Amino acid sequence: MIARAALRAVCKAAKPKPVVSAPARFLHASSSRSSDALFVHRDTPYNNSKIPFEFTPDNMTKAQEIIARYPPQYKKAAVIPLLDLGQRQNKGWTSISVMNYIANLLEIPAMRVYEVATFYTMFNREPIGENLLQVCTTTPCALRGGYDILKVCEDHLKIKPGQSTEDGKFTLLEVECLGACSSAPMFQMNDDFYEDLTPETTRKILDAFAAGQKPKAGPQSGRHTIENSAGLTSLTSPPYGPGQHCVPEFQ
Repeated sequence: MIARAALRAVCKAAKPKPVVSAPARFLHASSSRSSDALFVHRDTPYNNSKIPFEFTPDNMTKAQEIIARYPPQYKKAAVIPLLDLGQRQNKGWTSISVMNYIANLLEIPAMRVYEVATFYTMFNREPIGENLLQVCTTTPCALRGGYDILKVCEDHLKIKPGQSTEDGKFTLLEVECLGACSSAPMFQMNDDFYEDLTPETTRKILDAFAAGQKPKAGPQSGRHTIENSAGLTSLTSPPYGPGQHCVPEFQ
């Protein structure tokens, strides 16, 4: 009896236990959000390969000068400056016709130009306003009021990032670091930086551009470039003159 009881206990312990499946795991994905970056092309009435484009005589001269900077076998390296030249001629944006024209000019596959134009955010794939306003909200600017400047631009122009004003004068973008961290907050209007901004100076700049004027670029606080606002703390003595402190034969 004792032996049978022991055998039953051993068999019961060796019996496999039912497998309990783990809770089902679901794949989570972030919600899709619209972007002002365009990586694909779809023909539209204003952007298709049937719309002609070619450089003006002046720009063709500039293009040939740019291409001549590179060895003939590496002239494809001119694609970025030529895209910039084409975009400036095409009212600030790079259409499919601009890209195809430059591909033919450089004798390279069109895909090589598409790759560049869709990678660099400096190339605008959709029409923009007369003035392209790019407001920086990366960390240094954010800490110095960059989001307040963006809000002022939104309220003053009555548009959101990625939109253009009804009169076609402004396109507003929120961008990453523009490289003027020491004079934050700042924004870029077309090719120029406007730095040390306040809500008041921001409105004045926007009003000036709306009136067809171009206010002085750079810091709006009165300081020169990015010098210390409290005054110089180094390089306070006159600079050395030519040959000063050199041995006589080099003076």
